[in-house]
Amino acid sequence: MRAPDLPAASDLAARIHPDYPEDDAVMAERLRLCPGGCFALTGGGILLGYAVGHPWRARSVPDLDTRVGALPEPAEAWCIHDVALAPQARGRGAAAAVVGLMLREAARRRLQEAVLVAVGDAAGFWRRHGFRPIPQAAPPGYGGGAALMVRAIPTPADAG
Repeated sequence: MRAPDLPAASDLAARIHPDYPEDDAVMAERLRLCPGGCFALTGGGILLGYAVGHPWRARSVPDLDTRVGALPEPAEAWCIHDVALAPQARGRGAAAAVVGLMLREAARRRLQEAVLVAVGDAAGFWRRHGFRPIPQAAPPGYGGGAALMVRAIPTPADAG
């Protein structure tokens, strides 16, 4: 993702996640803090999806609609902050591909786990990608049905 993608990403976020609004400055800050964790899916000259991730603390996520100021150092986890796909981009493997991109970035940074909040009916998707709910509560802005989920990031020794 690049800065010129931000207005379209904001528009897509408002359509896909209307119950979880965030100020445009939140996504802009994540892009500035971790450009290697922000991805855009385009087609036909339009933004069809995006994903935003960044290093964070283990088994936690930032509050919704909150700028973080700086990323923790050292970080223990990769936070998948947001993934959104327009309806015409779904069913083509794009979501699975972006999960792979995020997990590879986390492994490249030698982080121990990936963490996210599953909202709505998304927990099943994340379970299929190895994420499991944990007992810690998601921050309150994510709603009552939200689940904090984690998965281990394989180290190079685990892969071989």
